[in-house]
Amino acid sequence: MGIALGILAGFALLAMAGRAYQAGGLRRDRRIYPPPGWMVETPTARLHVYVQGEGGPVVWLEAGIAATCLSWSRIQRELATHTTSASYDRGGLGWSDAARAPRTIDHLLNELDSVVEQSGLPLPAVFVGHSFGGYLLRHYVTRYPQKVAALVLVDSMDPGEWWPATPESDWKLSRGVLMSHWGARLCRWGVVRLALDLLVSGSRLLPKLIARGVSTGRGAAFTERLVSEVRKLPPEVWPMVKAHWCVPKNFLGMADYLANLKQNSAQAPDDSALRDLPLWVISAGNSSPQTLEAHKALARASRQGVHVVAEACGHWVMLDQPELVVKIIREACTLKQNEL
Repeated sequence: MGIALGILAGFALLAMAGRAYQAGGLRRDRRIYPPPGWMVETPTARLHVYVQGEGGPVVWLEAGIAATCLSWSRIQRELATHTTSASYDRGGLGWSDAARAPRTIDHLLNELDSVVEQSGLPLPAVFVGHSFGGYLLRHYVTRYPQKVAALVLVDSMDPGEWWPATPESDWKLSRGVLMSHWGARLCRWGVVRLALDLLVSGSRLLPKLIARGVSTGRGAAFTERLVSEVRKLPPEVWPMVKAHWCVPKNFLGMADYLANLKQNSAQAPDDSALRDLPLWVISAGNSSPQTLEAHKALARASRQGVHVVAEACGHWVMLDQPELVVKIIREACTLKQNEL
């Protein structure tokens, strides 16, 4: 009996220590890593907007499904030496507040347009979207064609991957939602913070061992996945990425985006708006044959469409080959300037 009570007391102390570690870390992160931009109030969320550089045309950067403005940090910094570049965090992610409405296409488009309009930056602009962000921008062009001067899609999401739904795609989305909720739970107890603190300090094995030791296999798998994704980002932004993914809000936001992905994929955009629009479609070199064909077809939707394959490159093209992405964006900007 005494041994059992001792074990229970030990777990209780660990839990209390984890909560205290998390609370102290949150206070420190808020102080050290305030939003670099400003906050914009939209009908469904208060969003963080970050602008760098001067001149035109303006380049708007739209991140992937669970990514933030930090995923564009290297690209935005480079673009800012020649023109104005702007990025933002969608509702529920990064420095933005939790969203007050489901992450449906309509709400996302309303939020994006509120950010674009309230920024006061000149239009039309060049829009660049990665992954899910590229798919969202196809809808944006359909709704607001007069605001888009050119479009660059970086390994844009193919909605055919999620709709029509298959047992495999349903399983992937359900698992993603479940893992996101596990991430939020691990966040509250300080597990994600400890694993990422160790990662930033240079450890590789300990974050995985900690996750396995204090959580189920699902929690461990999630933490391992998070570790592998953080490694892809520039080292100088790791502390800020870590700060974001130590907040349960971001995991719950990701769960909401994934939960709505099938419904959003079923709402195919009207790509007829692309017909006369300068368009670049960049595919990752490791894309499946189906994705490559979808990207080629997408490029053909525009009479000025260009399809580019980033060889020896994964899905995060702007991290693996930033110089290629910057080059194409500058081509889009030059084309826009020549029209003025």
